[in-house]
Amino acid sequence: MEIKEAIAAVLKELIVPEINSIKEENREIKAILTLTNKRLDDVNLHLVDQSRRIDETNKRIDDINKRFDTINKRFDDTNKSINAVWADIIHRFDEITQRMDRLYEVIVRREEQVFVTERVAVLEREVSELKRLVAA
Repeated sequence: MEIKEAIAAVLKELIVPEINSIKEENREIKAILTLTNKRLDDVNLHLVDQSRRIDETNKRIDDINKRFDTINKRFDDTNKSINAVWADIIHRFDEITQRMDRLYEVIVRREEQVFVTERVAVLEREVSELKRLVAA
């Protein structure tokens, strides 16, 4: 049995320290794994918080887009009103231009009438003179 005891003693000397070393490394790995899991949990909590913040930001962006849509509608309505006012101004300007053209025609006719009246007066004088000359 001595051989058996000797082999057991040699195995204890060689394998037990190696097993103890493996056990120690296993404990270290478990500790590192626990820390890593805690860090992953922290990262997951952080990601959930970031996702919530992103959702809130998206909601605010949607609200801002709705406001922009409202403002754009107001701009469109204002532009329509401005276009209607311009169309009315252009229409009125065209009417005033037509009235001015008619007024010009009337003024020219009056000038012609004054010229014709003066010419008729001159001709009447000439006819009167001719009548006096014929009667004398």
